[in-house]
Amino acid sequence: MHSEVVEVKRVFIGAGCNRIVNNVSWGASGLVSFGAHNAVAIFSPKSAQILTTLPGHKAVVNCTHWLPTSKFLFKAKGLEQHYLLSGDADGAIILWELSLIDGKWRQVSQLPQSHKKGVTCINGLMVSQTEAMFASTSSDGTVCVWELVFPLTSRGDCKLSCLDSFSVGSKSMVALSLAELPGGGGQIVLAMGGLDNKIHLYCGGRTGKLVHACELKGHTDWIRSLDFSLPISINGEVNNIFLVSSSQDKAIRIWKMALVSSVSNGHGIYKKEEMSLSSYIKGPVLVAGSSSFQISLESLLIGHEDWVYSVQWQPPVEMEGNAYYQPQSILSASMDKTMMIWQPEKTSGVWMNVVTVGELSHCALGFYGGHWSPNGDSILAHGYGGSFHLWKNVGYDNWLTQKVPSGHFASVTDIGWARSGDYIMSVSHDQTTRIFAPWKVEASLQDGEFWYEISRPQVHGHDINCLAVVHSKGNHRFVGGADEKVARVFEAPLSFLKTLNNATLQKSSSDDVLNGVQILGANMSALGLSQKPIYAQAVNEASERNGTDGIDTLETIPEAVPTVFTEPPIEDQLAWHTLWPESHKLYGHGNELFSLCCDHRGELVASSCKAQSAAVAEVWLWQVGSWKTVGRLQSHSLTVTQMEFSHDDRFLLTVSRDRQFSVFTITRTGSGEVSYSLLARQEGHKRIIWSCSWNPHGHEFATGSRDKTVKIWGVEKESSVKQLLTLPQFTSSVTALSWAGLHDQKNAGILAVGMENGQIELWSLSYNRADDGSITTPGLAAALLVRVDPFICHASTVNRLAWKKSEEDHLSMQLASCGADNCVRVFDINVVE
Repeated sequence: MHSEVVEVKRVFIGAGCNRIVNNVSWGASGLVSFGAHNAVAIFSPKSAQILTTLPGHKAVVNCTHWLPTSKFLFKAKGLEQHYLLSGDADGAIILWELSLIDGKWRQVSQLPQSHKKGVTCINGLMVSQTEAMFASTSSDGTVCVWELVFPLTSRGDCKLSCLDSFSVGSKSMVALSLAELPGGGGQIVLAMGGLDNKIHLYCGGRTGKLVHACELKGHTDWIRSLDFSLPISINGEVNNIFLVSSSQDKAIRIWKMALVSSVSNGHGIYKKEEMSLSSYIKGPVLVAGSSSFQISLESLLIGHEDWVYSVQWQPPVEMEGNAYYQPQSILSASMDKTMMIWQPEKTSGVWMNVVTVGELSHCALGFYGGHWSPNGDSILAHGYGGSFHLWKNVGYDNWLTQKVPSGHFASVTDIGWARSGDYIMSVSHDQTTRIFAPWKVEASLQDGEFWYEISRPQVHGHDINCLAVVHSKGNHRFVGGADEKVARVFEAPLSFLKTLNNATLQKSSSDDVLNGVQILGANMSALGLSQKPIYAQAVNEASERNGTDGIDTLETIPEAVPTVFTEPPIEDQLAWHTLWPESHKLYGHGNELFSLCCDHRGELVASSCKAQSAAVAEVWLWQVGSWKTVGRLQSHSLTVTQMEFSHDDRFLLTVSRDRQFSVFTITRTGSGEVSYSLLARQEGHKRIIWSCSWNPHGHEFATGSRDKTVKIWGVEKESSVKQLLTLPQFTSSVTALSWAGLHDQKNAGILAVGMENGQIELWSLSYNRADDGSITTPGLAAALLVRVDPFICHASTVNRLAWKKSEEDHLSMQLASCGADNCVRVFDINVVE
């Protein structure tokens, strides 16, 4: 085993977007960056897959910003590296470098003496093809201005320097935009806005020392977003630049800055513009170096019904002969669940809303930001549910929704593979249960399989802590446990079974299951607790009934329409039309549920809850099917953190906060009765035991603890437990374990170890054999096979690891993991002999 090499490849990452304004950026590289808890995630809109996550932040990521962004695509030609900035809730800013040739990332540096409190916005400007300036704001009331010089060769290093840092007082700024002023003076203008409802303009030269020039008043609530256009040519002279601003006052304002005088040629010529309707409100004059700019309110755009969180000019479009021009087109995103595109009317020049998308979504609860693709044919929003929404202009302003990655927007607490191995199911503190699966496409269309979220079986009113997939024959079932005393049992509806057939390209192979299922789907409840079934025969009646009374009260929630999908569903469909009906509630525990497991035959489910006393720390056993209580196992005095049945279902192992583990013998009589007895209980570790896992081919098991150790134990002669081995101390608390068997019995398989710092290691376990082949004591030896690359691991605590039960080739296996970084991950593990 030790001579083998193990390759670990990323197959899939599912993650939701932090629910924070300024979190998302669409780069000139074509890739989108966003914060997923304390990781920076990168996704490709072309494949709708998350490509990687960048570990390094110790706090939640608030904002990301590409250099160059889609706005500066025309300056990105010939660049071999692109850069990405990310700022977090502790005030740290990290600079990352992406090599476009091989797609590899590296952390270049953490910016020195950054902010004392959370970073609220980062915005940059490409001054030339190899020089950028950017500014950052923070809730500590400071603004920093930086310069970044790109390397000339792919092996060179970039140079980063802080040009200026100044305080803006107690009203912190949450939006900013940088631009180079027209007129050839090389002057930089910085606009920022925030809690004092005013837009502050600062000016300065390329050295970055900025002085306060003037302020623009008009908005009556917090300013949320600012974006400068590139210099715009009017009547052949490129002397104007526009600034668009949006606010919580629901309005969008477009400000025009027109060059009125320049003393560069010796005599100051003051050109008075002919009075036009558009410049009826004269604003202040901005003095920048030797130039002056008259500012006027060009337009006031009213149309949104709630806070407007973001506005963005469409990126410049390439013309013939390498010329670029910027369309007069603005994208806005609002908490009213819509994005709008605004353009001036051809004849009158009055700005109008020409496109509105998103108004149908029941579930988005509003958008936090909107972004243009580099070529302007797609628009992306991120919403309250951590979700992305993408529309593409397929021609003549016909904007159609596109596939996007999705995932949880809070810590993912538990994960399990389907009995068939066709999908994984995850539960989270975001109060949802989600199913992710590889959506197979006929081989001719694409290479490799892409994973998507294909169902959201449960949308709940409590944080969900644990789940157990039921492994018995028949329909797909799972049990979920949340911050309530009841465990809930769910059964797959017909619409899911048919969707799964489409995803796996099975031409309805499981007809025996389909015939027995009468339930099409489920409806959400008003409080988000029980999900009621929708029966096949009831659907026709509902459609007739809905036509008559259009009374909308608090209790009525739009009827779900259980749908069979022929391609991966999008957010709206997932949140509404893919629920599973709840078939049973399991009452008995005294506190919030904490862990669940099912035996390998699919006959018993064990459950535990949060506990401070022995009476509450009981493990309950439930019979699958009748869902009767068949046992209450007493042994621990604090919360049982994880449980697992041995693979022959003869033992149940439980580990607890009380630092003990227990092994129970489970006996089944012919009549289906279950009896149990405590075989062993002992203190296994010096701190909380977080996780445990059985050897699939034997009666050995592993325990992992906050004391940073993993110990291997063996059940001897079915009467006692003996310690066989302690693995070398790990660098961080061990929070997840999963043991996979290899099909040749010479080896005891591979143990996957997940830690609090997000790292995953794979260890090979082998039996010590004497020359004659008999096993010598102490039985087992362990060796580190591989430390998984941090760039494909989690960025904070690994909560659960689960191997896919593979029947066929043991040299290629799949491992799923979930973590506190909101991510669900799937890895391919190939043993190269």
